[in-house]
Amino acid sequence: MPLKIHSGDNQFSKFFDELLKDRISADTEISAAVSEIIKAVRNGGDNAVIRLTKKFDGLDLSKLGMRVSLAEINEAKAAVGTKELDALKHAAERIESFHLSQIPNDIDYRDDQGVDLRLQWQALDSVGLYVPGGTASYPSSVLMNAIPARVAGVERRVITVPGTREKGISPMVLAAADIAGVKEIYRIGGAQAIAALAFGTETIVAVDKIVGPGNSYVAAAKRMVYGRVGIDSIAGPSEVLIVADASNNPQWIACDLMAQAEHDEMAQAILITDDDSFATKVLHSVFDELESLERSSIARKSWENHGAIIVVKSLQEAPSLINQLAPEHLQLAVDDPETLMKNVRHAGAVFLGRYTPEAVGDYVAGPNHVLPTNRTARFSSGLSALDYLKRTTIVGCSRESLMKIGPSAVVLAEAEGLQAHAKSIKMRLVEKK
Repeated sequence: MPLKIHSGDNQFSKFFDELLKDRISADTEISAAVSEIIKAVRNGGDNAVIRLTKKFDGLDLSKLGMRVSLAEINEAKAAVGTKELDALKHAAERIESFHLSQIPNDIDYRDDQGVDLRLQWQALDSVGLYVPGGTASYPSSVLMNAIPARVAGVERRVITVPGTREKGISPMVLAAADIAGVKEIYRIGGAQAIAALAFGTETIVAVDKIVGPGNSYVAAAKRMVYGRVGIDSIAGPSEVLIVADASNNPQWIACDLMAQAEHDEMAQAILITDDDSFATKVLHSVFDELESLERSSIARKSWENHGAIIVVKSLQEAPSLINQLAPEHLQLAVDDPETLMKNVRHAGAVFLGRYTPEAVGDYVAGPNHVLPTNRTARFSSGLSALDYLKRTTIVGCSRESLMKIGPSAVVLAEAEGLQAHAKSIKMRLVEKK
């Protein structure tokens, strides 16, 4: 895949189609492996989880215990520096404030035909919050998953997070869980964690919904247990699409691109600009950044295999490309981002102007960083307090109001050939006082 291409090139349509297809993945080998893991946990409970955790993570849960103790949480908090704790608390406050604003009001009214109609929002009873481990620890993901659940009123909030043989669970992750008010934490990850949350084991009581991002095995497991439990989404590798003009510092934009590339070898970072010279400067700055990153090997593979710079004749071309890509993150680093924003329909989260790098949204902006990937922003949204709520409609008729709306229901029931439906209403309509 070429790293720089002009939208007017003969090969651009083919290139852009490849960009779109790049986010579509289906690995039958992973699906088969995950199916076996789920079956093992469903049938074997704790023993299967212990065996699989030792196999994949090198942890012996028969000795360590599956659940993280309160003493371990307190010890982790003590090990985290004051600066880091203050930053976690600052982020938590902003996340809580934004998600509190999302809580909807119930609806309760009597319509003009005398029917009482209500819509009632209620929190889920329990949720499982999957926090990824692997090549990095993500205390920010703890806050982003757990705080909206607390704000929504979910009573039982469970975290699963994989530990490592060398380092166990990151103290920052456990400190973040404590700040978010989660006390039930299990040191398990991967598909076995999803299966345990969905079906339960001797130690872990099953939950009603599972949220949170993970690797391809976690994504496949969530897909397979959906229906048994609710899920938020099927998260794929991270994505950013940056629209930038030549007034930007090319090093800033290069660093913004690498902020996604360092996540995952499959991450996608794309720049759209209307200036070829600026595009070249960014390209050179990207390779400078790659020399200094600790995760340069990951970022380099991501950039070389999935990155791109698209040079357009005018930034007015950008919204059409944006809406087709439907990126997880969209950064509009231009003088007047609101003008472009008017024509943007599909993006998980949008960051306006030169001083709003996407990375600020990962931590302290307030909105959630668990966002739709793989072009699913065309029809879905990021995690919010609403994901931890369900709504119930409530209807109340008096004899008088049923007399007004019932006849139409009878006609429709008879038209559909549902005799008992029609009869259940007619019997009440002809009742004598």
